[in-house]
Amino acid sequence: MEDNFERYQCQIALPGFGISSQQLLENARVLIIGMGGLGCPSAQYLVSSGIGTIGIADDDTVSLSNLHRQILYTPEDTGLSKVEVAARRLQQQNPSVNIVTHNLRVTSENVINLISEYDLIIEGTDNFETKYLLNDACVLTGKPLIYGAIYQHEGQVSIWNVLQNDGTYSPNYRDVFPDIEASRIPNCREGGVIPTLAGIVGCMQANEAIKYITGSEDLLAGKLWMFDVINGKTQIIKLKKTTVTQITDLVQTIPLITFEQLQERKNYFEIIDVRTEKEHQAYNIGGKNIPVEKLQDQLNNISSVLQPILLYCQSGKRSLEAAGKIKKAFPDKEVFSLKNGISNIPL
Repeated sequence: MEDNFERYQCQIALPGFGISSQQLLENARVLIIGMGGLGCPSAQYLVSSGIGTIGIADDDTVSLSNLHRQILYTPEDTGLSKVEVAARRLQQQNPSVNIVTHNLRVTSENVINLISEYDLIIEGTDNFETKYLLNDACVLTGKPLIYGAIYQHEGQVSIWNVLQNDGTYSPNYRDVFPDIEASRIPNCREGGVIPTLAGIVGCMQANEAIKYITGSEDLLAGKLWMFDVINGKTQIIKLKKTTVTQITDLVQTIPLITFEQLQERKNYFEIIDVRTEKEHQAYNIGGKNIPVEKLQDQLNNISSVLQPILLYCQSGKRSLEAAGKIKKAFPDKEVFSLKNGISNIPL
């Protein structure tokens, strides 16, 4: 601490902060899941504040379309592992912080072990399957989870599952968004997002982490912070004081297949394109076309399919949604989703 006093003196000088709060940050272990538009700024500010150990988890590589909002990466990093590039940059920013990389996809099989080593989890994911999975895992293990979401010009932040003085827990994601279908919005690639919004929401997540670790009583637990970057308006919606949702198990994660694996075993799968008919006609890699919006009406036909089912879309998001619908209707069916969709497949 003495060696780094000058580095942190501006926050140590804050009324009510002091060296004791800085030591709490130094002893904390925080895991950031998703090193994209939210994870990058969140990680940078947590590193700069002196969090002792920061884990970063992501299985993705840097692509050109990431660069307008994922500020840790440069064009030279295209194709490289996000966590490896991020770890190198973060370590340069603050060599005294311990950066732990988890180059993996978070699934129902590994999530409990992954989060068990950390005091606080921050999720910066852009798909709802992982948001619900992380929420459920944190509830089952008693871990607080800092939530963030962005869409076009609007952002949200909250902290779920905080243990309160009376022994109860604050609301979690399922208390606020109980229906996974109703909560769906397009991801950044499909729906668009202004890049500055990612920075604002990621910084708010980092701020909430610092508040939680240093014992602030004014957390966003039981509250949902919302921000519109166009008009600058913010609002805080008060939620129920405690959770009312019972979570007893994890939803099983849909397995992913890469395009290369699909090419090797193409005849093994019943292939379904869940994009729109217009998208399918413009370009496809074969298979039937059942748009995800019409999938519910086609479940009877799908029930008779004997082969394992492989679903694909543009980015991999809609295919995961469709796979979830099929697994919900037919839990014993083998259903896979094409990793990252067909967006990066050469025409």
